[in-house]
Amino acid sequence: MAQHSLIFICMLISLAAMMQGTQAVEYVVTDNTGNSGGGVRYRDEISDDYSLQTMSDATEFIWDIFEQDNAADRKDVPKVTLIIENGVGVAFTRRNLNEIHVNANYLGNYTAGDVTDEFTGVLYHEMTHVWQWFGNDQAPSGLIEGIADFVRLRAEYIPSHWVQPGQGNRWDQGYDVTARFLDYCDGLRDGFVAELNKLMRTGYSADFFVQLLGKTVDQLWSDYKAKYGN
Repeated sequence: MAQHSLIFICMLISLAAMMQGTQAVEYVVTDNTGNSGGGVRYRDEISDDYSLQTMSDATEFIWDIFEQDNAADRKDVPKVTLIIENGVGVAFTRRNLNEIHVNANYLGNYTAGDVTDEFTGVLYHEMTHVWQWFGNDQAPSGLIEGIADFVRLRAEYIPSHWVQPGQGNRWDQGYDVTARFLDYCDGLRDGFVAELNKLMRTGYSADFFVQLLGKTVDQLWSDYKAKYGN
């Protein structure tokens, strides 16, 4: 096993993904954590190899969820870089760079369950941001985050603190609230989220919900709340 004896050494490991259609993606992991507690836990319990494999697995899972069978249906992303760093928060994605940043301090302090499962769920969420369409930056941010958590939900990497179905204050509240609502909508029309994402390739309109499900998003939210007694 390689020894990590120097502080703030960057490890660059790249993995060429298997060909899917005509598109191949390169994955790179950079560990900027040095000897921090979170960095040590990341290397001991997760590892770069696991990260690389998860990035590849997440990509293929997302393509399947979004029904993007051909390279022409997807974003042209030749490389995705994952940076493990001593930061704040949980994680974020710089989509203009196809760059995911994960906070090792969050991993080091995580006690709510298996840290590898939590890391995997976070990575599925952030990888969705790499591949999803953003409605030409017109879509509500809560919808964008909700779609990413919908993918995490379907991948079955959800933490215990998520809201239950039917909970939440509004449909575009984001994250787990919106993910649960989208899961309900997908149950009304199989592949709804995939079709919504396709429509968001060039823009966004709330009428997309009417177009796909025959009701306004507010009507759907009311139906959803009523279903679960809220």
